[in-house]
Amino acid sequence: METELFIGGKWVPSSTGDRFDVKDPATGDVIATVADGSEADATAAVDAAAEAGKAWAATAPRVRGEALRKAWELMTERAGELAKLISLENGKALVDAKGEVTYAAEFFRWFAEEAVRGAGDFATAPSGANRILVTRQPVGVCVLVTPWNFPAAMATRKIGPALAAGCTVVLKPASDTPLTALAMAAILAEAGVPSGVVNVLPSRSSGKVVGKMLKDPRVRKLSFTGSTEVGRILLAQAADNVINTSMELGGNAPFLVFADADLDAAIDGAMIAKMRNGGEACTAANRFYVESSIAPAFSEKLAERMSALRVGPGTDENTQVGPLVNEDTVGKVDSLVKEALSGGATAATGGSRPDGPGYYYPPTVLTGVAPDAPILREEIFGPVAPIVTFTDEAEAVRLANDTEFGLVAYVYTTDLARGLRVSEAIEAGMVGLNRGLVSDPAAPFGGVKQSGIGREGGHEGLLEYLESKYIAVNW
Repeated sequence: METELFIGGKWVPSSTGDRFDVKDPATGDVIATVADGSEADATAAVDAAAEAGKAWAATAPRVRGEALRKAWELMTERAGELAKLISLENGKALVDAKGEVTYAAEFFRWFAEEAVRGAGDFATAPSGANRILVTRQPVGVCVLVTPWNFPAAMATRKIGPALAAGCTVVLKPASDTPLTALAMAAILAEAGVPSGVVNVLPSRSSGKVVGKMLKDPRVRKLSFTGSTEVGRILLAQAADNVINTSMELGGNAPFLVFADADLDAAIDGAMIAKMRNGGEACTAANRFYVESSIAPAFSEKLAERMSALRVGPGTDENTQVGPLVNEDTVGKVDSLVKEALSGGATAATGGSRPDGPGYYYPPTVLTGVAPDAPILREEIFGPVAPIVTFTDEAEAVRLANDTEFGLVAYVYTTDLARGLRVSEAIEAGMVGLNRGLVSDPAAPFGGVKQSGIGREGGHEGLLEYLESKYIAVNW
């Protein structure tokens, strides 16, 4: 298990000698100490990325793609080992961790194929005066900032397209889950990615080290996944040097169930949309809006399914719901539920934090939630499903859109016309129509409103790391 900084192809200690603890969320015990990157280390990482930049940009697209393909193969071979590492530092159930590794590896395979598809354009100017030649060139040095909830997938979703496009990167992983990011660095090095192309900088001083890099004129791209609150701060900092930004920020996903929906399919979809990663996902269904005539049946079935889930340490093969990542997260979830209950909601299952060690919260279903309850305004990031009823389509759309966020939404109905109509009307970057899962490396992932800027995945994900250059030419 690597625990040092990865800069310029070497494992190095922090320039200050400082280290920080990584804890097992199931017990609160320290499982490793990791080098704590400083501002000086941030500059060293940018130095390494800048030095490697020209050679990597000039590397043939096929060669870049083959390195990513090899990284996919290595991740696939070591899927079990990586999943255990994710469960250990993140807390998620092993079954979810295995799913994450498969999903994460697919970004390397997808962008291995996309590496050869950064094609430009050619046209004759409408006036006939000249030709219009458009080439696409790598943006340059990229700072990638990833969250703790998907420590492998959020890293590969950014590293994959950056490397495919010919960019070099400095990855700043979340301090709760740095071990997976360091494992990714080792895999990429083994896959043949040259020294300096990928640098990994764990640090407890996230604001300082990222801020230091954003002040460096050699940094030309920032890709951030995390809260909208932090995203606003980073956007302001990036503005000083007019840095190209991609932002995948907070979500508040509505899950709409109409009376004509296949109820069993809707319950299956709700379990996926709500309980993937124990609810610690920006795509998690956060607000359930159910047509009043079927709300009792939906609530009963969902509570039955949620209450049957096995809660325990993420590393246990039998666990279906692991602990939340840290004390702050479980404390927030507990506070939101208590507030909803005091406001008149009822817990159909769960609803209170258990005693004992670890950051556990039981799967919870809340009924009778008022449409203006605070729990509907915030991203819960835990295994809690608040249910609100509606009477018609217009009300359902209005409630779904009553948020500053717009990442993803879910709609269940057997009326295809209604499903498409509502999907168009909902203000979200992604919609799962009769599906509880939308994430796919081949699809553009991202939101509208205060849920972000830009897209990750698909061909759009590659274009985020390329600049278009127009050349006017005659011959």
